[in-house]
Amino acid sequence: MTDLSAPTRPAAMTMDAHSPGLAFRSLVIGLTAFLTVVDLFATQAILPSLTRHYGVTPAAMGFAVNASTFGMAIAGLVVGFFSPRINRRTGILLSLTLLAIPTSLLASAPNLAVFTALRVAQGLCMASAFALTLAYLGERCSAMDAGGAFAAYITGNVASNLVGRLISAAVADSLGLASNFYFFAALNLTGAVLVYFTINRVQPMHAMMMPAGSPLAATIAHWRNPPLRAAFGIGFCILFAFIGTFTFVNFVLVRPPLSLGMMDLGLVYFVFLPSVATTLLAGKVASRLGTRPTIWGSLAVAGIGLPLMLAPHLGGVLAGMVLVGVGTFFAQAAATGFIGQVATDNRGVASGTYLACYFCGGLVGTAVLGRLFDAFGWQACVAGVGAALAIAALLTLALRR
Repeated sequence: MTDLSAPTRPAAMTMDAHSPGLAFRSLVIGLTAFLTVVDLFATQAILPSLTRHYGVTPAAMGFAVNASTFGMAIAGLVVGFFSPRINRRTGILLSLTLLAIPTSLLASAPNLAVFTALRVAQGLCMASAFALTLAYLGERCSAMDAGGAFAAYITGNVASNLVGRLISAAVADSLGLASNFYFFAALNLTGAVLVYFTINRVQPMHAMMMPAGSPLAATIAHWRNPPLRAAFGIGFCILFAFIGTFTFVNFVLVRPPLSLGMMDLGLVYFVFLPSVATTLLAGKVASRLGTRPTIWGSLAVAGIGLPLMLAPHLGGVLAGMVLVGVGTFFAQAAATGFIGQVATDNRGVASGTYLACYFCGGLVGTAVLGRLFDAFGWQACVAGVGAALAIAALLTLALRR
């Protein structure tokens, strides 16, 4: 198999030597991403059912479901700080194994407060695995391979949005809410098994490449770097927009005039299928056109989708969802690849900081846009999403290597 690391780097961590090549590497990277974050958005497919189950408002339930982003923001920072001392394989394996615990406990959460706390715990585990994998890819891929590797990882993320929502809607509709969470706990353990058999054992990272200076100094240095600082802000805006769109559109879809049932709501998320195909091309497009044109084009595609989502008929709303999904995921892949290439030192800290900003954007987006949705309706929520995309476009001006 093609080695994941640059040929000049010592003691490289590689995927299993029996894998046939680049395609297998991309498959493993994508599948690892899928099983890492499949819990993050799958629960959104059953938001209306959860809202009825706990007897709360859409904004309250949306905040509880997306509280996982708070845990992910914290874990992104913590893992980034201690990244040089964490064995990548052990850290990813342990995170995915522990993730199954809060996932299974969600099946019996007695109230919204416990449900929210368990979602935060899920976020801590998911982001630990996510950040360590991104740091690993940034450290072990050559400059030529990095864009494709990051695109494969984000593509797995996109696939988790589609397949995870479909599974969640189907299992909850057929077997109930509790069975849904037990099923996803089994998927978490499957991710741990995949990592166990595909990532080889290596010596601890601090024995290989201990960076100069403290993690705090590295974080400050990254924030003082204008392109990196802009990329952190772009990540914040991207998930702000994505969360705002795909959390609260669920309530639009189940209300008149659309009035979809639970299974129909799950099938709606085939809108992510184009994103699975297009995101895999993000690395090549960014390499050919440059990061800034790629992100601007992606944000423009997402922006075109916003007015369509205000249409009173299902076809228009679905078309808008497709465009927002394609645009935001493509932009995320380009921004993530940019972080890995520009942060030449302390990449684990840079990846962790980016993820903290990215997931903070999701949490803030849920809180702000949920208030807008409850108070002023779907139109105000869509306007807030448009403002986030516009800010991301302005920040893209600073993305120079």
